[in-house]
Amino acid sequence: MAAWDLSVAVEELGPEAPPLSVSVTSDLHIGGVILKVVEKTEISRDWSDHALWWEQKQQWLLSPAWTLDKCGIHADARLTFTPQHKPLRLGLPNGVTLKLRACFSGPAFRTVMGICRVLNIRHPEELSLLRPVEEKKKKKDKETAEEVYDLTGVPLTSVSIPSLYNGMPAHFADSPQTEAVYKMLSITQPAPAPENITKMYRPASVVDKAHIHSRWLDSSRSLLQQGVQENDRLWLRFKYYSFYDLEPKYDAVRLTQLYEQARWAVLLEDIDCTEEEMMLFGALQYHINKVSQSEPQGMTSCPAMDDLDSALQCLEVKMDGETSSMDMLETMTTAPELHDYLKIFRPKRLTLKGYKQYWFTFKDTSISYYKSKEEGFGEPIQQMNLKGCEVAPDVNVAGQKFCIKLLIPAPEGMNEVYLRCENEKQYSQWMAACRLASKGKNLADSSFPTEVQNIQAFLTMQCPNPKSQSAQADDSINTHSLVSPRYQKKYKAKQLTPRILEAYQNVAQLSLTDAILRFLQIWQALPDFGVSYFVVRFKGSRKDEVLGIANNRLIRIDLGVGDVVKTWRYNNMRQWNVNWDIKQVAIEFDGNVNIAFSCVTANCKIVHEYIGGYIFMSTRSREQSDTLNEDLFHKLTGGHDAL
Repeated sequence: MAAWDLSVAVEELGPEAPPLSVSVTSDLHIGGVILKVVEKTEISRDWSDHALWWEQKQQWLLSPAWTLDKCGIHADARLTFTPQHKPLRLGLPNGVTLKLRACFSGPAFRTVMGICRVLNIRHPEELSLLRPVEEKKKKKDKETAEEVYDLTGVPLTSVSIPSLYNGMPAHFADSPQTEAVYKMLSITQPAPAPENITKMYRPASVVDKAHIHSRWLDSSRSLLQQGVQENDRLWLRFKYYSFYDLEPKYDAVRLTQLYEQARWAVLLEDIDCTEEEMMLFGALQYHINKVSQSEPQGMTSCPAMDDLDSALQCLEVKMDGETSSMDMLETMTTAPELHDYLKIFRPKRLTLKGYKQYWFTFKDTSISYYKSKEEGFGEPIQQMNLKGCEVAPDVNVAGQKFCIKLLIPAPEGMNEVYLRCENEKQYSQWMAACRLASKGKNLADSSFPTEVQNIQAFLTMQCPNPKSQSAQADDSINTHSLVSPRYQKKYKAKQLTPRILEAYQNVAQLSLTDAILRFLQIWQALPDFGVSYFVVRFKGSRKDEVLGIANNRLIRIDLGVGDVVKTWRYNNMRQWNVNWDIKQVAIEFDGNVNIAFSCVTANCKIVHEYIGGYIFMSTRSREQSDTLNEDLFHKLTGGHDAL
């Protein structure tokens, strides 16, 4: 075969150096090309991390046995011999920027797995990388060099759960500098000054939020294929709001970063909450800041106790499996019900009438109501099936207002219904029942009592505490860094301080871990929690609308008014596919419901990956929790060119 010259640029020779010319034949394999290039450089060093990158085709040549002919490489190809792992500046949810070595040659999904191994974050499938939002710099703002903590020297581990040393992974215990970085990752950071919060980027509308979600990287392509260069800055964030197996003992970094992401979502008004909830969030932040600075932070654990814990967990799984069939028999014979007088209000009907009282029964996943208790055995005035509905609280504890807002799916859209309860106990039970019914579960479900307890605990926290008539005036409390800018404008600091301290009395006894878990719990109970927005155009529609993607449903939202138009649940989904030529996503649901839309603000691959990613999250189970099924993830999220 005739020999020809192939030009290969070698990064190690410097940017000014001309590319090397190596003499090859078409049947030479990639490994042979690499050998010739290395010999020609005359540099003796470890080249094992280097690989060939094909500039014109934007692809890595990672199969050493493939010949140049099989790869389709001819004399006009421009190849670069470059390391597969390069430094990357990584912004974390708590605002810390790390510089670490990341894989630029494998799919981004695997890159995130590698980063999470270094940072000791379990379940890396819940996180992903996105391009940061450019912040507008004013001319008078001096260029402040941000502090970057260098972890490029930390070895990349291949173990999924690293061995702990003094409560931290061994690779962080090597030097005082890396120990200090690990503390920054696993302990909450004090809040910045209020003037810094007001300078930060805040999404002003749902369209702004949609633009942020268009910045996610494609999990099935490598960083270099997506234009990410050495030392570029990316954000690491929780992408899928489906947090599996949170274990404070092992998840110090994961919990802290999740708390920081939730805290900033609240402070930067990325998610809406009521004034009472904001005061409670403020009190919990104040408490967490206070405790994390005073408590010694060693989440140390004893190996014998760990073994006992895992044995108990296995036993729990086995017991669950054995009792489920008995439970089903019991459920079929004695499914519990709720009965009570409640008030109902339907704002859609064009009347000015307020709430009317009826006798309500809750059975399976349906609510029926009757004129009175005596008529409860006859035909109901109406029966509403709550499966697939949206449930939101409308509560003001101080004003003794306990309402449940329901958006119930109907053929033409969503019907809005408000239920008003008399007291906390009644509200807790009916709210818990509505939440379970929306997921297709009935009152016999084992999670019903805990759901009721969680709601009651949340209401108790919002109660004014009579014992603390004069909460101690704490000068060090910086209230404006504990609430979002909307409340900074609405109230002066001296008005906020007593309200936050009053709420603080209800949480002051919590340990640090419990306070963080409680913060996350309240965040997860917010109506807009975990919804990622995209501007789309539905087939047959002439205007842009918003598609919200959550961990269990898709939501169609009116762009002008912001109202929910329709909800579709994943558990009613039969199939979804993407027409990559016209960039349209089509989804088929039970009952011959078909929807199709094209994406306006983002690539339809991002939407496709979100839906497939959430379906993947729902397949995880405790028995296989240690091994991550990467192939299944790519099959569900990858699209036609993933593999």
